[in-house]
Amino acid sequence: MPPIPSESLSSQIQPAATPPHLIRNFSIIAHIDHGKSTLADRMLQATGVVQPRDMRAQYLDRMDIERERGITIKSQAVRMPWQVGDKAYALNMIDTPGHVDFSYEVSRSLAACEGALLLVDAAQGIEAQTLANLYMALENDMVIIPVLNKIDLPAAQPEKYAEEVASLIGCDPEDCLKVSGKTGQGVPELLDKIVQEIPAPEGDANAPARAMIFDSVYDTYRGVVTYIRVVDGMLRPRERIQMMSTKALHELLEIGAISPEPKASAGLGVGEVGYLITGVKDVRQSKVGDTVTGASNPATTALDGYQDPKPMVFSGIYPIDGSDFPNLREALDKLKLNDAALTYEPETSAALGFGFRCGFLGLLHLEIVRERLEREFGLDLIATAPSVVYDVTMEDNSQVLVTNPSEFPSGKVKDIREPVVRCTILTPSDYVGQVMELCQERRGTMLGMDYITTDRVEMHYTLPLAEIVFDFFDQLKSKTRGYASMDYEPDGQQSADLVKVDILLNGDQVDAFSAIVHKDAAYAYGVRMTSKLKELIPRQQFEVPVQAAVGSRIIARETIRALRKDMLAKCYGGDITRKRKLLEKQKEGKKRMKAIGSVDVPQDAFIAALTSDAPTGKEKK
Repeated sequence: MPPIPSESLSSQIQPAATPPHLIRNFSIIAHIDHGKSTLADRMLQATGVVQPRDMRAQYLDRMDIERERGITIKSQAVRMPWQVGDKAYALNMIDTPGHVDFSYEVSRSLAACEGALLLVDAAQGIEAQTLANLYMALENDMVIIPVLNKIDLPAAQPEKYAEEVASLIGCDPEDCLKVSGKTGQGVPELLDKIVQEIPAPEGDANAPARAMIFDSVYDTYRGVVTYIRVVDGMLRPRERIQMMSTKALHELLEIGAISPEPKASAGLGVGEVGYLITGVKDVRQSKVGDTVTGASNPATTALDGYQDPKPMVFSGIYPIDGSDFPNLREALDKLKLNDAALTYEPETSAALGFGFRCGFLGLLHLEIVRERLEREFGLDLIATAPSVVYDVTMEDNSQVLVTNPSEFPSGKVKDIREPVVRCTILTPSDYVGQVMELCQERRGTMLGMDYITTDRVEMHYTLPLAEIVFDFFDQLKSKTRGYASMDYEPDGQQSADLVKVDILLNGDQVDAFSAIVHKDAAYAYGVRMTSKLKELIPRQQFEVPVQAAVGSRIIARETIRALRKDMLAKCYGGDITRKRKLLEKQKEGKKRMKAIGSVDVPQDAFIAALTSDAPTGKEKK
């Protein structure tokens, strides 16, 4: 969401609520890199809400990371005027991310809309995430408008992919609108179609006010800025409002719409999407999914909230400088406001000190959160190797939930259950063999295979989550020359033969390097980690064994040789017994040093060992 400028926009007060029959709320859903943000740019230009001198590519992507990587991370809402005949309509568009890790953003955006544009690249066709987002929209009973983008490309095959889309959603190929986000071709016709096809929002204008919070952001000067979709009644500035889950009361200082910069208005009515500011600085008082109502005439029932997202991947995040721990806590509080899918709780590590155990929806989500913490809050961080949640049953039938290898219980284990996912892979038929080989390597079970067209295959697999969160996607892309796409969803748990591999330095366990891997992959992980640490840890005054152990059994070992001081430098000539006496004295000293000495692992060794080549449970091919 765009940050609200610190200067008040009250001078540009907009008229009060637009009648619901003139409002259309819609989302753009698509696979990553199918041109959502570019098409949104052309819509902003066609409706005239952005002046030509202010226009830039990816206008709605406000974060530096989004612009650098060319991906959308945050959903962005914007109001656009559009004239059809003699009627002036207000179109509320929400541009959504395309990557599987940000599907929670998409689900929240769809809950604020009545319709969705299903955007498909006319040169690539339907991809895995396109299907996932489409099913999400259909579950919400939304009107779907199929759109083929990038028809100006030489490789575009609009007729072929129009039939593919039509067979998927049950419409005629002629119903697929053909547009170009680059040139703007077909955009006015698309806006007309949105007005015709998407229903107006429904709600009771005379009922007590109810508005759903679908996003929020923290502004340094103005506090928490909350983004809402009004369902019933009306919200006006300077009235008292109440958050229904926390019962907190606030004064509504400013309310308005985003068009595409925030513009204050005299109120928001049924079906409108906008923002509100209460001046509250406590980030915990604005919860995504909560219902806002009027304090003088409150609603009795809250709106259905969103399902809480379930973290798929866990990683420990620690400040390199221990004194930054309070700053990291404050940064995570503020980021949680803007990213509802992030979960975190404090934890300590003997090696890394105080930090937080954070839950993410996937590896890209982890990477983006870490980068945002470093950029937006100026922190230097270490992230431990990602892990998933294991359910361990002990011999006495007690249950232990393990989110971190250091929590793995000692003693006899009866059963270990790991999370599995149902994975959908779309690939050209030429690469079916390579995809099958990759999935079998990662302990996958094939569920079925469907030919969408003669040359495109949809494959279904059950895979352990631990095997796909690291480099599975990279391997899939390299084996299929970039043509395959994948999407996954949780599918329960399964029993697995898993072991905890500990790394010992001079006999002392280093919890940060421990990992839970499949029994068949334990040796490979142990060899890789010990050889890597041998290179990274500087030599000490004494010999340091680096060992990998499963329980009490050592499965791999490397030795960091001792720094040798030349004791015989001052001993020139004379009897051999003098030299031997000095060497024996040195030997005794080194033995004593080894017994009481501790190995100091530098921070850069931790960073190098934990960030590069994260343990996949298999050797990279």
